[in-house]
Amino acid sequence: MKAHLTLLAASLLLAACATPASAPDSGIQPPATWQNLDTPSARADNQQWWTHFGSPQLNRLIEQARLDSHDLAAAMARVRQAQASAVIAGAPLLPAVTAGLNGNRQELLRGKGYSQLDVDRDNRTIDYYDANLSATYELDFWGGKRAARDSALKTLAASQFDRATVELTLLSGIANSYTQALSLREQQRIAEQNLDNAQRVLDLVQTRYDAGSATALELSQQKSLVAAQERRLPQVQQQAREALITLATLLGHPVQSVTLDDDNFDRLHWPAIDAGVPSDLLRRRPDIAAAEARLAAAQADISVARAAMLPTMTLGLSLGTGADIADQLLRNNVYNLTAGVAAPIFNNGRLKAERDKATARQEELLELYRAAIINGFADVEKALNGIHGLDRQRQWQSEELHQAQTAFDIAQRRYQAGAEDLLTVLETQRTLYAAQDMNVQLRLARVQASVALYKALGGGWQMM
Repeated sequence: MKAHLTLLAASLLLAACATPASAPDSGIQPPATWQNLDTPSARADNQQWWTHFGSPQLNRLIEQARLDSHDLAAAMARVRQAQASAVIAGAPLLPAVTAGLNGNRQELLRGKGYSQLDVDRDNRTIDYYDANLSATYELDFWGGKRAARDSALKTLAASQFDRATVELTLLSGIANSYTQALSLREQQRIAEQNLDNAQRVLDLVQTRYDAGSATALELSQQKSLVAAQERRLPQVQQQAREALITLATLLGHPVQSVTLDDDNFDRLHWPAIDAGVPSDLLRRRPDIAAAEARLAAAQADISVARAAMLPTMTLGLSLGTGADIADQLLRNNVYNLTAGVAAPIFNNGRLKAERDKATARQEELLELYRAAIINGFADVEKALNGIHGLDRQRQWQSEELHQAQTAFDIAQRRYQAGAEDLLTVLETQRTLYAAQDMNVQLRLARVQASVALYKALGGGWQMM
């Protein structure tokens, strides 16, 4: 008895003194700075980043998605599954205790009975009652049980990080779809305005044609331009409806139940964002944290596979009692103490293959962890590069739009006075339409570049 207790105490001492697994090392040295530097007035707080665009309607849509999104609810269910798996994996670290209570009656229906039967012709019925309490425990000499628990806990952490990644992807998708819907509304307004302009010019050309001062060619050219603007309008309306359908899908609702207020696209603004330094990214992105957690789980799985190749020792203790009469059940008490050792002898290489499989899985996840880090750096660099390039384009595009509007107004007045030909008016109309459309597209791209940077930085998420 003492030997068994001493063995148990030594096992528990080994488990208590075991060194916890260190965090995985990717072997990647982050660069000192980003290629595109941030502005001095950049915003350092990325929490609830969607509120920085100045749209109350976007804020409401984000909150609605966090409550109703099916993808987010499914991710949360996967977290609960991982929590249950962690409990299951940690259960063998403590003894398993079971209790039982039995009642038995034997009765000889006919004949004289036989030697293996407890009853006979003179005593045809016998009752028997017993109760037992038993505990079993497998000593974790090699740390395999503890490693299995650690693996499950790291997998749980990875599922929590995955849920954060799903949420970040969902919210950035909503922001992009919402801003796209607003930009298409603005493009629709511009298309209607351009159609009105083209129709007014057509009326002018028609008047001059009727007076004999315009040719049939000029009239046909302007009618062609009006038809092109008529065609453009339903195209933009179709794209706007598709953007609304995409937004409704992300919200988890049919499109019929989603309506947008008459929010002005020009009111959307983008803040300056502090990207920090590249080394900060390793704790700011949930997908990188998930890759690291899975790598740590794989390292623990190697310990599990190695422990399975070594002998195991199991201790058992049972307490029992029995009686022929129910009220005497607790008077006959017995206990039974057992210990057993089992070691794998021959399994045709299965255990070694399990260890090799776990090692190869760890190598795979190490590469995926490295890839997640590199992809994270690339996402931030692309977003910063996009912001830098779009800001430079918008500086010149504002001037382009202003000059295009001025040229169209001058050409229209000169044509009306007979001092300019229609070809110049047509050219200035097309230039103005293209400049107005490009202005909206660049503004949308700039807003979405800020969304992309927030997403690339982890959206304010921090590893706890």
